[in-house]
Amino acid sequence: MRKWLFWLTLPLMVGCQLGAPDQNAPLPILGEFEVVNGDTIYHTIRDFSFINQDSQEVNNQTFAGKAYVVDFFFISCPTICPKVKKQMLRLYERFKEEDKLVLLSHTIDTAHDTIPRLKKFATDLGVGLPQWQFVTGVKDSIYGIANDYFSIAQEDPNAPGGFDHSGRLILVDQQRRVRAFCDGTDPKSVDQFMKDVERLLGEMK
Repeated sequence: MRKWLFWLTLPLMVGCQLGAPDQNAPLPILGEFEVVNGDTIYHTIRDFSFINQDSQEVNNQTFAGKAYVVDFFFISCPTICPKVKKQMLRLYERFKEEDKLVLLSHTIDTAHDTIPRLKKFATDLGVGLPQWQFVTGVKDSIYGIANDYFSIAQEDPNAPGGFDHSGRLILVDQQRRVRAFCDGTDPKSVDQFMKDVERLLGEMK
């Protein structure tokens, strides 16, 4: 029987995350879950395969045994993406020596954000380590997996730049479960998110 509908409880979970959580307690596991024969089955991220800025395949096995932070963007974005990338760069600098954490940025403009453009974009940001992957792939696969992360990614001719997308950063654990999220345009929200990342890394040790 399904016990938890993510979108119905989203305001409650946001409120909890904006409070003062017990830093010694495990992070919650977010999303729907089912109890099957006494076992709790949590929402997990589907299998995926994309290509990164170095023309290498990135898939679930790339992150085996690791936690990762996800966002969705496009290079020519005129609104929130520069703010989000500034905050992702903070995460990169903070955790780039942590081998149990990877950053994963999906372009949603697959027609224009080619592999060479993604490589230049990463280089211009000062990213030279494999801890931050910038990926492209089949458009429908990227838009579909955004739903798994409780994010938004879709074409919209009425939106600035032609795409509707979320500025959310999402933290996923080594079992493909969503554990935390934040508003990637808000430095204070990202401050709390970084504490959540540290809590999850502590759970993994």
